[in-house]
Amino acid sequence: MSNSLIVQKYGGSSVANTERIKAVAKRVAGYSRRGHNLVVVVSALGDTTDDLLKLAGEITSAPNERELDMLISTGEQVSMALLAMALHKMGIDAISFTGAQVGILTDGSHTKAKIVDVSADRIRRELKKKKVVIVAGFQGIDPEHEITTLGRGGSDITAVALAKTLNAEVCEIYTDVEGVYTADPRVVKDAKKLSRISYEEMLELASLGAQVMQARSMEVAKKFSVPLHIRSSFTNKEGTIISKEVKAMEDVLVSGVTANRGEAKVTICSVPDRPGVAAVIFKRLAQSNINVDMIIQNISRTGYTDVSFTVPVAELARTKQVMNQIVKAVKAKGSIYNSDIAKISIVGVGMRSHSGVAAKLFDALASKKINVDMISTSEIKISCVINKKYSDKAVQAIHKAFDLGKK
Repeated sequence: MSNSLIVQKYGGSSVANTERIKAVAKRVAGYSRRGHNLVVVVSALGDTTDDLLKLAGEITSAPNERELDMLISTGEQVSMALLAMALHKMGIDAISFTGAQVGILTDGSHTKAKIVDVSADRIRRELKKKKVVIVAGFQGIDPEHEITTLGRGGSDITAVALAKTLNAEVCEIYTDVEGVYTADPRVVKDAKKLSRISYEEMLELASLGAQVMQARSMEVAKKFSVPLHIRSSFTNKEGTIISKEVKAMEDVLVSGVTANRGEAKVTICSVPDRPGVAAVIFKRLAQSNINVDMIIQNISRTGYTDVSFTVPVAELARTKQVMNQIVKAVKAKGSIYNSDIAKISIVGVGMRSHSGVAAKLFDALASKKINVDMISTSEIKISCVINKKYSDKAVQAIHKAFDLGKK
């Protein structure tokens, strides 16, 4: 028998309907009967959050964000209560809580709040009573006692934050895939499951479009060295361990290839080339809570320059509104937008100690006659923007060029 504490998180696909909730309950019951202390974080059933957002959209195109949080936070509450009921039926003592009830304190940024503190005292009391504690993911409460939500994939950060606070032995993230792959298996047939990957690589992959983990949750896991295990809720196979970098990882040139089709390119045209202009542009965007990713400024030859950057497609409408103000403020000639793009990226800690990685990447794209629009690099990643219609072809070509397929 074991007394170790495990935090498990089950995503929307794992609790999509009552049959799947019963299957999750069976898995949780197995852990409990083996003596583990368990904290289970759940997402909303299947597409519930999208359905709730659609309902809000049928009422108004610009719902109040406070009321939006009140609405979409209900999805996880349905999951947690149903899972508790399923465990009760199996003879397992379980109790469900909202984020507020277990002391997940956030800032006041509705729809994308950040966790400030986690008390978890109530969880500890219930664990001492040998209960399985089920927590609604994706939500918390701000200093004014308002319900807040943590943004897309926020249940991941709930689980990681609880694992850190409770000093869990491991945080298991259950999803509909068996782990982290070298590429999306739906796009690359011979994509290989990785047995282990570093926090740093997974953080890059998550921020670049890999949908296995939320990027913010990876930042927390990396900062506090929270042990993570990405697993499928539909099998008992070992998944992918995410941990600190070890020496052997440097021998692997590239760990994975991703395609992010959820960004748009914004170009502000003929900007006066003088000090402080870029500061005005990006300060205004930051004040509007718009996340800017890749940034490129053309060389000035006439006293004017073009500045291009990418933003999430979901924030494009708001970006256009802000850009109208920015164009006037900096006396630019106008702005243009392109949502028909994809950001293709390769990630690997081995890039630090190997040369020729960029050359191989661009050779692979050139072999398929794919033009590169923007380029961005860091110590362990290279990203480039291409036309969205070539994204699958690009990922397949790069995956093959770096010989990432199954052996």
